[in-house]
Amino acid sequence: MKLPKEILLSQLLTYNVKGNISLNYGNGENVWMHPPVHRILGWYTRPSNFDLQRNVWRLNQISQIIDNEIYVKGDPAISDLGTLNRFPTLIQANLININGSKIGVIADFLFDMKTGRIKYYLVSRSNPNIPGSSRWKLEIENINDQQPGLVFCESNSLDDLSLIKSSLKNEFLQKGKKIIGRFDDMKNIASNRLEHWLEEDEDINQNLDFEQKSFYNDERKSISFRDKNEDDPWI
Repeated sequence: MKLPKEILLSQLLTYNVKGNISLNYGNGENVWMHPPVHRILGWYTRPSNFDLQRNVWRLNQISQIIDNEIYVKGDPAISDLGTLNRFPTLIQANLININGSKIGVIADFLFDMKTGRIKYYLVSRSNPNIPGSSRWKLEIENINDQQPGLVFCESNSLDDLSLIKSSLKNEFLQKGKKIIGRFDDMKNIASNRLEHWLEEDEDINQNLDFEQKSFYNDERKSISFRDKNEDDPWI
């Protein structure tokens, strides 16, 4: 089976690793990377829950991926968890904004299977191990510095990043904001129509009052009793 061009680290770690003679090396546990150049070198697996040793693999040892299994060529390098924990990594590092405040945690990344070059990172708001949590895209160009356990970016908040995966909670909040926004729009339209109607009613009342005053203030010509008698043919 042809290897994918790009793959997420989280997906790579879910695969069960097998050798050429059907040896089972277990699932992936964590990544082996070179943070300064944003490149993954390999990963390591744990053969069993009772084994203290770890099998370290290079990316170029992957021969094929079939279903949920990775077939590797050659033998792994044997190490222990204490040594591997001293390897530098950006996974689980806190993301710091331009104001020096924590805005998230580096949870995952997408990388090129052939070169190991990381395309971009995925950021979680809090604990990345919570199932179904949201993921935001952090471009490599957005990172201006990095230290053990810390990644500094030029953004102010997660809202400045592209949302790649939305959690149910985040979708509910976004839909709630849209409903509130639509309600506010409807309220503003109704208020504007009411104000316009009141202004028209006030103009009508003013015109009516003006006409009534004009009717009572018109000067009328007074006709004398003599003129009335002369004009009356019956008198």
